[in-house]
Amino acid sequence: MPAFLLEIGLEEIPASMIFAAQTELAQRVEKLLTRERLGTDILRLTSYSTPRRLAVLAEGLLPKQPDMEEEIVGPSTKVAYRDGVPTSAAMAFAKKSGVDVSALKTIQNAKGEYVSATVHRRGRTAAEVLTSSLPAEIGGIYWPKNMYWRAGKPERFVRPVRWLLALLDEEILPLEFAGVIADRFSYGHRVLHGDKPVVIRAPHEYAEKLDSAYVQVDPEARKHRIRKALDAATRQVPGARWRENEELVDTVTNLTEWPTVVLGNFEQEYLTLPDEILVTVMRDHQKYFALEDAEEKLLPNFLAVLNLEVDDAGAATIRHGNERVLRARFNDARFFWDVDQKIPLVDRVEMLKSVTFQKDLGSYWNKTQRNRAVARRIIDRCDPPLFDSEVKFETFCGGVDQAALLAKTDLTTEMVKEFTELQGVVGGLYARAQRLPDGVARAIYDHYKPASQTDTIPGLPAGSVVALADKISTIVDMFAIGLQPTGSKDPFALRRAGNGVVRILAEDARLNDRLHLSYVCFAAMQNTKAMEDAELRGSIYDFLLDRFEFYLRETRKINSQVARAIRKAGTTGSDYEVGCQLIGYGKIAGFATALHDQVGSPNVLAVAELLKRTANILRQAREKRIAFSGNESEDLFREPAERELSRKVTEVNEAIQHSYRQGNYNDVIAAIAGLQPPLNAFFDSVMVMVEDESLRDNRLALLSRTESVVRWAADFSELASI
Repeated sequence: MPAFLLEIGLEEIPASMIFAAQTELAQRVEKLLTRERLGTDILRLTSYSTPRRLAVLAEGLLPKQPDMEEEIVGPSTKVAYRDGVPTSAAMAFAKKSGVDVSALKTIQNAKGEYVSATVHRRGRTAAEVLTSSLPAEIGGIYWPKNMYWRAGKPERFVRPVRWLLALLDEEILPLEFAGVIADRFSYGHRVLHGDKPVVIRAPHEYAEKLDSAYVQVDPEARKHRIRKALDAATRQVPGARWRENEELVDTVTNLTEWPTVVLGNFEQEYLTLPDEILVTVMRDHQKYFALEDAEEKLLPNFLAVLNLEVDDAGAATIRHGNERVLRARFNDARFFWDVDQKIPLVDRVEMLKSVTFQKDLGSYWNKTQRNRAVARRIIDRCDPPLFDSEVKFETFCGGVDQAALLAKTDLTTEMVKEFTELQGVVGGLYARAQRLPDGVARAIYDHYKPASQTDTIPGLPAGSVVALADKISTIVDMFAIGLQPTGSKDPFALRRAGNGVVRILAEDARLNDRLHLSYVCFAAMQNTKAMEDAELRGSIYDFLLDRFEFYLRETRKINSQVARAIRKAGTTGSDYEVGCQLIGYGKIAGFATALHDQVGSPNVLAVAELLKRTANILRQAREKRIAFSGNESEDLFREPAERELSRKVTEVNEAIQHSYRQGNYNDVIAAIAGLQPPLNAFFDSVMVMVEDESLRDNRLALLSRTESVVRWAADFSELASI
């Protein structure tokens, strides 16, 4: 079976975009081969990438599409024939299908009687399919930013395309994209190999040929090479280790084709600056790795990953240049640190009036006042029993307010203007240097957390409250002026803010049993447009519940149907009046995990099927506009199964509520599973949709209460036939 190789040669691609594009290209090629019937059971794809290329190798594809017969449906018989004679519509369909009109057949489908034709399709060769279809797949790759480089031409790509390599075994596929026609030539390392083409005779020799041209095309192999080189260079400093940072490893992997590592040094005096500043300068601005000792204390050394292979003299020259650049950056940081200390954070609050948050929402001073108000409402739920004494609670409240007041003041500092990655962190460092209470400094330091799904949440409850207030008020304010995320666009990172809200609610052990999403939203909606606009409130709640479902799936690794069932539960509801009485999101996440572990059990599946039947009956009744009350009347029971189900639902409701609040989630699931016998008996002996309206409505009310009691914990109908 043939092998196929495609390489797209480009100007240097931004490092942050490479891995996603590499994956997408491989997926597009695989889907193309499957869609065009060229795939086999042994089809294997390998993808490659460097800063100057994306490539995919497909092995085990068919040389030609199988021939096939296809049934094509044409016009209805009423249109195709008139008095038994084919009409122009029938003749046009026959001509289009490549058959004689006498070969048309009549078929019956869901829409009625139609004519059809059986068409024999000759399979195209793999070369024909790939040559014609691949340009569209290449052009369809998603890039966060595109550019064009040929005036008047339609193609857009992340960077100009400089060459294409396309081989089916040893045959060149002359596909064309962006004015470039594919050949068998690739190119090696820009400096170490030069401009001489690398001739690829067959797909299997691709990686080896480029390796000889100083290009390691496999990113995983390149990453392994970098890690080994970092380890080797670190051994030059006794007792040292390089500070692990997977994101930085990925970045330098995507910045290099033939990586090597050089060890550099800097003066001990710079270590008087906080580690966070030094590491940020090295990591974010220079792409250097910091070194530390066994106690995690920074050492006056760094590691730079090069895209070169040099001798000792060359390494010394590069080392000297890197040290000189880093020294200048450290001098800037030290200067900013000293200058910023001349104005305390508390005196910077007024300066926030000149820093714009968003043109329709005012300055960061306005944002600060909103955050303070929201934080105060949130801590209304953090009542004294959370702490050892009333005094400690009052101290906590004061610390939250002070942290919320000062959290954004570092936006006025020279340090943050130069090193924007340090906002929040710098505020916490300055608060500590200015001898503010440690809890206040820590809350300021942490209030942007979590910045990602892998980031930690704030370390103290005060930091969690300030972070919640900041994130939820931003979401509510942005939604209120119509700036909610749409599709892949999220310019104000509201999805990240929503993820942060959910993670804090679910994971902060001091708060997660008492803070509910509806209450946090209510705290942020006060005195905003959302309080008068029910549709706006609903869109905000739906957005955050989507984030919660995402959290359950991606972070807690909960089955997607279970995550959806929990999202639709009454416990996650948006009604503030109800929400104030509900348990916190820590317990909701805990219950989701327990349900995930049991979702495949026979008892859960059986009761889920019955509850799905219940939901379908209620849905059909609502579609028919049948009105029924929220509670059934015992006086209208006619069958023992009705009475037993009513009794059992009341019993299960009490068990669910008690066990859930106690954290006994398996007991909750067992109680719900206990509804299976009475529900079975009910459906076996009771007809719901009877002519007697009073009996019908009473039975619908009983089923509605059954569904509501279970749905308080989870929408079990989502788990049917899982």
